[in-house]
Amino acid sequence: MTGTDRVRDAAIAAAADSARLRHTLTIDGRALSYLDFGGPGRPLLALHGGLSEGLIYADLAGRLGAEWRVIAPDQRGHGDSDRAAAYDRAGYLADLVALLGHLGLGPLPVLGHSLGALNAVHLAAERPDLVSALVNIDAGVLFPEDAPNPMGFLTGFPYTAATREELVAACGAWGPMVAPALRPLPDGTGWRLPFHPQDTLDTIAAARGDHWQAWLGSSCPALLVHGRRSDALTQELADAMATARPKTSYAGLDTGHVVPVEDPAGLAAAVGGFLNTL
Repeated sequence: MTGTDRVRDAAIAAAADSARLRHTLTIDGRALSYLDFGGPGRPLLALHGGLSEGLIYADLAGRLGAEWRVIAPDQRGHGDSDRAAAYDRAGYLADLVALLGHLGLGPLPVLGHSLGALNAVHLAAERPDLVSALVNIDAGVLFPEDAPNPMGFLTGFPYTAATREELVAACGAWGPMVAPALRPLPDGTGWRLPFHPQDTLDTIAAARGDHWQAWLGSSCPALLVHGRRSDALTQELADAMATARPKTSYAGLDTGHVVPVEDPAGLAAAVGGFLNTL
């Protein structure tokens, strides 16, 4: 089974149960959608990566069981959340602070993959009162200004199309992966992607630079989960990050960058083992 097949199958399975788990918080007239997987366990905030949404953590929530109540927002401009005027770090963090305030939660463990991990790292550094532990899934701390944009292929991607089939076809090789997550337009005139291509490009642009200070700026226990075949985080940088930050554990998995999809069981074992030490 290919990575695309796994993403598709996971999305289809999770979508069936998402309606009963979904809630909406309004921030300045803009909807922020989030999934609360419920249960009696301790709360865990889980942040998805780019081109994704909170549903990616349905499998993790199931594997962690009743011990942890996973809360997974669709970050601004993703999934069922409305688009925003800006995609800088301050905006992403403001949404998370508002969500935790709305739920009356914190401090709590915060987990994130890629974009979500970078947001989690900065939230832990800037609001230590809200973050008791940190799980970084395959996000590095160095994004050179002159490095090629890994999402450059999105340039020229359509956001909407008259039919679902037309939109899937327009996405080329990405079509089968995003197909289960496509949304009908509210007015019934067509379909849209679960992310806006330009918003994603803006997010990548805002992430460029050096994030070492944020990574080292928190003192809570942390876990770095690394896809050892990742094209986003080298082994050298992962080792340096784990060594430089006190109270940081390392878990290497035999995956590429999209760890939650490529090895959900391995991720759950690593995360569960770490959370049980808190």
